[in-house]
Amino acid sequence: MRTLLPVLLGLTLLSACRVPVGKTAGIPRKAVFILLDGIPADVIEQVPTPVLDEIAKAGGYARAHVGGEKGGRTETPTISAPGYMSLLTGTWANKHNVWNNNNQSPNYAYWNIFRIVESVDASRKTALFSTWLDNRTVLVGEGRPGAGDFRLDHAADGFERDTVAFPHDPASRYIQAIDERVASEAAAYIAANGPDLTWVYLEHTDDVAHARGDSDAFHTSVREADERVGRIWAAVKQRQALGEDWMIVVTTDHGRDARNGKGHGGQSERERTTWIVTNQSRLRARFTSGASAIVDIAPSILQHLGIAVPTAVSREMDGVSFLQSRAR
Repeated sequence: MRTLLPVLLGLTLLSACRVPVGKTAGIPRKAVFILLDGIPADVIEQVPTPVLDEIAKAGGYARAHVGGEKGGRTETPTISAPGYMSLLTGTWANKHNVWNNNNQSPNYAYWNIFRIVESVDASRKTALFSTWLDNRTVLVGEGRPGAGDFRLDHAADGFERDTVAFPHDPASRYIQAIDERVASEAAAYIAANGPDLTWVYLEHTDDVAHARGDSDAFHTSVREADERVGRIWAAVKQRQALGEDWMIVVTTDHGRDARNGKGHGGQSERERTTWIVTNQSRLRARFTSGASAIVDIAPSILQHLGIAVPTAVSREMDGVSFLQSRAR
């Protein structure tokens, strides 16, 4: 970590924060990113996913990767929370400092996409829908002074703590019920309110894979996840019909081991190989060639939104946008 980073950020942001930028006259730009947990590229390519196919037909599908540079300083465990944080910040674990799913100590000097949007243009509306409370309160760092002390405009999460509505069972079927709730609430909120930036997290696919590995049950959970994405995609299309310019990105946080598909966390090719689906058609060769990484998603969304990322933040990002520049 560069010890001067917080100072540089402060100096840069004196002139950059709270300045509305990048709003195309009459055409609001908005974005939603959806993370379907633990689906390797070979599975998403094998299982019928008509909704993802429809989104990809509008834009594109490509393989991508997680895990940083194998054997290098950016190598990052192919585990969920490190993957989420790489997506959110556009950096690998050597910067964001999230190495596992427990006892996390994020390095908030590397700003996440929500902090960037809220700081640069506070008029933008943000939303998050997730199983886990920690995705918002720890990883995004909502309300934490060290993370910028900002607030999202809307959140529906922490459902894993509601054991009345979602009684826990050994087979983790309650997670499936939570995913249903998360997808439905996200779709309804997007349709009604059209937030500028939204994260939707759906977990059940990873739970099934841990329990059953490469199996019909896992494939069924992927098809069900595709149906849930369909509700959100339908809401996006409703908003597009109102004249809004929407970007949707659907991805995953890691692959699975090659032995039986139950585990992950290492640096095998299957654990590292993921995928990205988007409705955006202005795609650079980095995307279409399969060279993109999970760290490229945040810069791409910020470009679509027209957010001028402060230089001290953008230069620390490991990812780059996979979108071509808009024609003038």
